Formats: sequence, C-alpha cells, structure tokens
Amino acid sequence: MRLVQIQTLLLLLTLSLAGLADPAQARPAAAPRVVAPRGALDAEEQNNIAVFKNVSPSVVNITAMGLERDFLSLNVQQVPQGTGTGFVWDAQGHIVTNFHVIQDANAARVTLADQSSYKAELVGAFPDRDLAVLRIQAPEAKLKPVPLGTSRDLQVGQKVYAIGNPFGLDQSLTTGIISALGREIESVTRRPIKGAIQTDAAINPGNSGGPLLDSAGRLIGVNTAIYSPSGASAGIGFAIPVDEVNRIVPRLIRDGRMVRPALGVSTAPPEWNRALGLPKGVAIVRVQRQGPAAKAGFKSFSRGEGGVVPGDVITAINGEPVATLDDMLTALEKLQPGDSCTVTLWRAGQTRQQRVTLAASED
Repeated sequence: MRLVQIQTLLLLLTLSLAGLADPAQARPAAAPRVVAPRGALDAEEQNNIAVFKNVSPSVVNITAMGLERDFLSLNVQQVPQGTGTGFVWDAQGHIVTNFHVIQDANAARVTLADQSSYKAELVGAFPDRDLAVLRIQAPEAKLKPVPLGTSRDLQVGQKVYAIGNPFGLDQSLTTGIISALGREIESVTRRPIKGAIQTDAAINPGNSGGPLLDSAGRLIGVNTAIYSPSGASAGIGFAIPVDEVNRIVPRLIRDGRMVRPALGVSTAPPEWNRALGLPKGVAIVRVQRQGPAAKAGFKSFSRGEGGVVPGDVITAINGEPVATLDDMLTALEKLQPGDSCTVTLWRAGQTRQQRVTLAASED
C-alpha cells in the first residue's frame, strides 16, 4: 500500500515538472498593447513647446570655479563650487546672470545648450541689483540672444515660463503666472531691490540668473531668489524686472561697473528728520565743493550759536518721491553722469525745485 502511494506521488511530480517545462502550457500568450490614439496638442501645450524650442538655445549653464588645495600633494587646483543659469544677451558673447552665482568664484565656465563649453571672463557686476555680465569667445553662429520684452506693462495673472538648471538639471522648463508685482527683495549688499516680479513658476537652486519669459517667449525678468523654508521651490519666486536689467547691463558692458551719477552731497541718517521735525526726505549735512549741488545752490544743515542752522532736505528727484537714502540712490541710478534732473528741496518750511547737472560718483 505504501509503495502504491509513493508511485502515485512520483507520477504527480513528473506531470507537474512536465507542465513547467512547457512555457506554452504554463503562461498565457502576451503581446504589446495597442497604443491609444490622441488628438492634437491643445493651444497651451503647443505654446509651451514653441517657447521652449525658441528660447532654450539662449539659456546657458554657468559653473562657478574655486581653488582647492589637494590634501596629499598640497597642489592647488580649480574645482567646481556651484552652478547657476544665465542667458545670451548679444551676438558678442555677453552672458547675463546673477551676481551671487559668481560672487565667490575664482573663474567660471559657460556651457551652451549644445553642450559646448567656454571659459568666461567677468565684464562687470552690480551687486546692489544682483546682476553680472560675463563674456565668452564663442562662434557667433552658436550665440542666440534671448528675445527682449518689457516689464512696465506686466499684469498679475499673466502666464510666465522659467528655463534654467535647477539642481544641475540643465534646460528645465517650468510654468506659472505672475503672482504679484512691485515686491521688494534684498540684494547681496543688503540694499533692497524694488519692483521685483513674484511668480509661482517653480524656481529652485540652480535657476538663479535664468530668464523669466512671457507667453510670447520674451525676457521679462531675471530669476534671482525664492522664498522657501526648505530651500526648494515653495511657489514663491522673484525676478528682477527686465526694464531694470536693460538699463544696467549696457552700462556694465560699457564701463565694467555701474557708474552712479552723483549730486555731490552727504546726507544725514533718518533719525535727524524725527529729531528736528523735518518732512520725509534726505537731509543734507555736507555739500561737496564745486560739485553739482554746490553749483546749484544747495545748502547743508550746520551748527550755529543758536543751534542747528536749517539746510536743504531732498524730497523728490524728477517728481519721484524721496523718503530715504536708498530712494535717492535708486532715483539717481536711473540717470547717467552728465544728465540733468529736477530736485525738489525743502528748507525751513519752503519748497522749491532746482535743476542740477549730475557728475560721476567716485565709488
């Protein structure tokens, strides 16, 4: 009886193994599934694709290089220390990016969209606005300047695009809208950058210096900062408006730095206005001899036998209100040395306007 059971088990095992050895019997037939047809891309998708195809050749990857000493050999060598984004400004090889992208770099390399790489030289920088201009010696055929737009007529709700290299992932496109206008952010020098564009297009580390584009694929801003507790995109990014960029970049290319026009005055801290009951504005405490303000008859506050002798308070430049020193510098930066402007002055309760021809600052 036991022998019969053993024989039965052996027979079942043999049949089972025979079934496993036959794939046709063990597995069902399988073939690739038929791809479901889709209709044409909608208008928004088509525009996304068109903007990326048209502008991405203008966007570059910037690698900031630093010096590092080898622990064993003690040799000093150049190593990458960070990456950012930039874009082609003109056919002469000028590249615009954020100043903080190259701030601590010993050198920089620019990689174009076709992956060709070039050593970059610093042409000029304006840290107060977090802007820098580099230059590469690349064939003109490889350089496609980004189309230029304007920021003066932007509206909240407009669609925007950001192209950059977040976390080193080059040529990445994100989309969003303009969330707000006229924001104020802080530059690397602690001076405020006014009029910034706020967007919810994803901007991450590595996007800095890249273009913010409108739905026509035109440059409307330079992505520069994010507000995020984690350091990654939280839906709040900021860009320097293109009208500001288009005002500063040509001057950096021409002069290698931002040459501020100057009135030739030294100003008092804000506490003076409160202590002396002065109106909003910038009180003058020194007038440079033979400077623009001196030639225009500006008067500084001074000390006399009876106390403080009234001087002038600058309250506006070309009709633009001036409440702080930064307001005055911002208004002057819109002009150039040799330009004339109208300065509104307050002195002892009386207001007057004075034309002044600006000189170049010495800083």
